[in-house]
Amino acid sequence: MSLLFSPITIGSLVLKNRIIVAPMCQYSAEGGSATDWHMMHLGMLGMSGAGMLIIEATAVEPRGRISPRDLGLWSDANEAALDRPLRAIRNHSPIPVCIQLAHAGRKASTRVPWKGGASIPPDKGGWQTVAPSPIPFNPQDAPPTELQLEDLDWIANTFSVSARRANRIELDAIEVHSAHGYLLHQFLSPLSNKRTDKYGGSLENRMRFPLEVFEAVRRSFPKDKPVGVRISATDWVESGWDLEQSIVYAQELEKRGAAYIHVSSGGLSPEQKIPLGPDYQVPLAEGIKKAVGVPVIAVGMITEPKQAEAILQNGRADAIALARAMLYNPRWPWHAAAELGATVEAPPQYWRAQPHQYKDLFCHELD
Repeated sequence: MSLLFSPITIGSLVLKNRIIVAPMCQYSAEGGSATDWHMMHLGMLGMSGAGMLIIEATAVEPRGRISPRDLGLWSDANEAALDRPLRAIRNHSPIPVCIQLAHAGRKASTRVPWKGGASIPPDKGGWQTVAPSPIPFNPQDAPPTELQLEDLDWIANTFSVSARRANRIELDAIEVHSAHGYLLHQFLSPLSNKRTDKYGGSLENRMRFPLEVFEAVRRSFPKDKPVGVRISATDWVESGWDLEQSIVYAQELEKRGAAYIHVSSGGLSPEQKIPLGPDYQVPLAEGIKKAVGVPVIAVGMITEPKQAEAILQNGRADAIALARAMLYNPRWPWHAAAELGATVEAPPQYWRAQPHQYKDLFCHELD
């Protein structure tokens, strides 16, 4: 029996398989609000047959957006706009939907990737960025404003407010974005956090604000709904954030009720040297898995069904997240089930598409 297509429990959620659609920024919102693009994009992924869909990094305040086109959940308008594609998914798919709540910190106010991704200054339609310390991501960029203590309380509250909004539109789970060089990661890494107060210096101090944000989200979201965290387990830079520190962080998150740890890497420094290749982040997930009791999700250049199955069979992770592979092939779970001799969810309108050689590929159950 395929382990990839076996159920997994994450908090109170029971996923029908261990394929997770990873959050992927679309840079297609207007004023933080979802558009017709999100209806098409999320609807497509909602019918993929995956075990859970995680919505892209969603800013908790306007200055927390990576670009002016980022999705947000800070206003009534944002909430109403995102509810529209969610209702469509629920009408046609049983897939649980999670949302990643995020703040970009010093990596905010940039052009969308297909327009170069460069920093946008305030006088050109951008905004002043913020960070734990006044150190820019790129040396040529204007320095961010160092956050004061009262600012930290305010930002933690924006995460709380967005978590309550997520519950109102009946999202099934939340993922706190603590990876890829964005604000919470900026506090964790000694490369970007040079503070001398209780939020900087020691590992305990550098973890303090990310843990406070997690606690704020956990308090603001129903206890019976899971809250997980995405981390970068290393900066891939000497003297930066690393796996050893990530293990301590993951253990502290678990103590506070984290339902899962989603293990990625990098994104904090342009000096990173990433050893790209298949499974390149799996050893990081494996290291975290050995140290915690909650499910660990592996991600990063996992593209083949047998590759994903082997990671699980060898006990290196509990679930597999796919990003670009799902954009390239939105029916990846269907094809994986066929290859691994498993059964997968598909809408009844598509049952006729089942290839004749796979008689039991689609789960023919209706509520």
